[in-house]
Amino acid sequence: MALLQNNFPTFLQGFGYTLLSSIIALIGSMILGTGFAIMQIVPQKWAQVIGNVYVQVFRNIPLLIITFFFFLVVSKYVKMSGFTSGTVALMLYTSAFIAETVRAGILSVNGGQMEGARANGLSFAQAMQYIILPQAFRIALPSLGNQFINLVKNSSILAFVGGLDLMYQGNMVAANTFDTFSTYIIVAIFYLILTLPLSYYIQHLERKLKRAL
Repeated sequence: MALLQNNFPTFLQGFGYTLLSSIIALIGSMILGTGFAIMQIVPQKWAQVIGNVYVQVFRNIPLLIITFFFFLVVSKYVKMSGFTSGTVALMLYTSAFIAETVRAGILSVNGGQMEGARANGLSFAQAMQYIILPQAFRIALPSLGNQFINLVKNSSILAFVGGLDLMYQGNMVAANTFDTFSTYIIVAIFYLILTLPLSYYIQHLERKLKRAL
């Protein structure tokens, strides 16, 4: 296809930025989400309040608004590019959903295991790290996989703030060539290149974990 051949470097650049944003946001949202999931279930009331407020705020505000907040408001005080603004917003937004998913996984683990770990001398943090979280992640894996795939698709939000991602580059190509149909078909294929292997890998992990039980 001539359109792809003539604009391949542009699409490839967008693909690279989308991949980079997705990886950064994935790592960050997993760390934040797990941390706030634990905060929601610890005995300390103040930690529960902070965890619940964080999750409810970022889960119930549209991703576009969060992105514009960082791009138009926060960037006045802290220098942030469109790529950085979109990636941070994507990370915070996704982390709220991951927090709920991980929390549900933790609560699905038999409560007696935490009690047994504490009775054997493990601190709360040690019991959570070595006993509870590995089981919680196994239980939550299907839902986490869906969140990871949604994160990749939601990375298209960067296009609204000049984030140089795949969707942004696709918009530029469509505006220059006026061939919107072919352009967005190509963009969709590039997104499938990212999401399909991730989807199949999550399914592979699920089958592997089921066999291990």
